[in-house]
Amino acid sequence: MAKLKNIIKQLSNRDFQAIHDSLLESNADKSAYLIKAMRERQLSDTKIMQELDVNTNAYYTLRSRLNQKIEEYLIQQMESPRTDILKKVANINEIIFTKKKAIAIATLKKLEKELLDYDLSNELTIVYKSLKKLHLNSPDYFNYSQLYNRHVAYMLAVDKAEDLLAEYFKKYGHYTLSGDETDKLGLTLLLKETYNVSALYESHRLYVYYSCMAIFHRLFVDQEDTMDDDLEPIEDILDNVQKVFSQYQMDSIYYHLNLVFEFLKLEYYNHYKVFRKAEKYYEEVNDAASNLLTSYTLYTYPAQFLVTKMQRHIRMNTTREIYEENEGLFHDFEIDKLDVPTYVTYAMYRALSCYYVNKYDEASKWINTLLNEVSLKKLPHMQLEIKILLALQYCLLNDFDLFNQLINSIQRQIRLLGKESCEHILLLSKILKVSISDIKKNKAEKIRGMVAKIKKVETSYFSPTLMLKLDEEFVERLTSKS
Repeated sequence: MAKLKNIIKQLSNRDFQAIHDSLLESNADKSAYLIKAMRERQLSDTKIMQELDVNTNAYYTLRSRLNQKIEEYLIQQMESPRTDILKKVANINEIIFTKKKAIAIATLKKLEKELLDYDLSNELTIVYKSLKKLHLNSPDYFNYSQLYNRHVAYMLAVDKAEDLLAEYFKKYGHYTLSGDETDKLGLTLLLKETYNVSALYESHRLYVYYSCMAIFHRLFVDQEDTMDDDLEPIEDILDNVQKVFSQYQMDSIYYHLNLVFEFLKLEYYNHYKVFRKAEKYYEEVNDAASNLLTSYTLYTYPAQFLVTKMQRHIRMNTTREIYEENEGLFHDFEIDKLDVPTYVTYAMYRALSCYYVNKYDEASKWINTLLNEVSLKKLPHMQLEIKILLALQYCLLNDFDLFNQLINSIQRQIRLLGKESCEHILLLSKILKVSISDIKKNKAEKIRGMVAKIKKVETSYFSPTLMLKLDEEFVERLTSKS
């Protein structure tokens, strides 16, 4: 929320008035009131909710929509000068055929400077191609030929870097479900290939793309890299990227990638447990969570935010707040079910959100829908993780028929995979069997003993079961069932 207030306060008077008037014209009176209250009045969120007569969920939705409206306006303002330049590029042939040669060359040289300022490399190739032709009988022909060839090669390098970035995060998603060392090696090779491409040119764009991957890799894949003295410190990378964004404020890709680097800052400080600094970035990333999950999978792995978000609520003992918050956060969000890793993470996050407010039936629906729509036969450990969480819901619902049927399937799968490879699943299955047993003596003590062992388990893959808050409340849930 603090981030939204800062944006509103930093708007020029003209921009603020334009946004406020457009909200009134579209009958968005509450949004118009909210933007004015944030800019001109020092009111708490509670006071604003009272004056608007809305609950927490509606207020969360309202501020999210206001943030979106402001972004749309700012993007529109940002893109108009770029649009003018692109129109000029589209009219290059008209200039060549209708203007005198000297005027055409002068116009193209001016256009070259503007395109360099905006870093529009694709359009620069068109300008250099035209300048090359206009200097066919001049010594400058060779110079423009070289510039043309270099920018074509650079354009291909940028395209290659974007493809590698998308491939990396697609592969990382699969790695989160498998934890396989071969997948991990593949990620390292993609990082090296991207570095080689970015090293071909002194390019801020290639540096930014490589940084998206390099920071994420060092935080989540190969943490031993952080011990290498030859590597640029992550904080320095983040500072340098921010300088690039400040220098090229009219670049639409950088405008959007700013969210990716806010997310990376959050994950960086969270990784090193500097939670006070992490909170500075949490609010903004959280407000944009549905957009992050929908539109940024080519530049990062947004599903990781859901894991971080759940861990934060567990740490702060606020897990009961997640369910209501989700209603505003994901009110018009549709998951891409073809993106299996993200779908698995999202479905398990939603199921656990239901679990924490005792909505076990709704949690089981999320899990069953996932199991029915996605085949996880090639990912047996992930399948076990999901099934044991479903068994937990059946246990808490006292649905003993479905529970016994599922727990038997889980135990067969554990025997096939080997107990040592899924120790925490085996322990959870034993906890659930103790929970439903008729023996009441020392039931809580037995569960506490197994919980202590689960807390020591680590996995190389995404483990939704390890996002369970294994505390006294967990023990109470399983020992006080009717």
